[in-house]
Amino acid sequence: MTTRVLYLEDEPDIAEVTAMALEMIGGYELRHCDRGAAALAEAERFKPDLCLFDVMMPGIDGVATYRALRARDGANAPPVVFLTAKAQLHEQAAYLDEGALGVIVKPFDPVELCAKLEGLMALKPPGDGDPPPAPDA
Repeated sequence: MTTRVLYLEDEPDIAEVTAMALEMIGGYELRHCDRGAAALAEAERFKPDLCLFDVMMPGIDGVATYRALRARDGANAPPVVFLTAKAQLHEQAAYLDEGALGVIVKPFDPVELCAKLEGLMALKPPGDGDPPPAPDA
């Protein structure tokens, strides 16, 4: 099954290169939005497996967009990975405190992006629809 990624990025050049990497290298099914409000609407239709949100956005930023998504969808909200140029350790810790699977610092290598996302998704705790882990023998 193809992983569906909702990608929020307002810079057209970054969005184009990243989208090509996600689709061509990662094989992801992708929906790109350039505004937080559009991402919220698209998430309802697209039902992403993962959100990849830029933090610094005009209007509703990536963190506020994810908060709104969680408020609306609760435990059914997809996990998020934040993209940001704000790379101070305390800033990254704040994004993780928001419930992010991870933080990818800009600039990043688009070719390595898919491997980073796969690694982060492998760390995702089981969700409500996943079977419980097997007990230790």
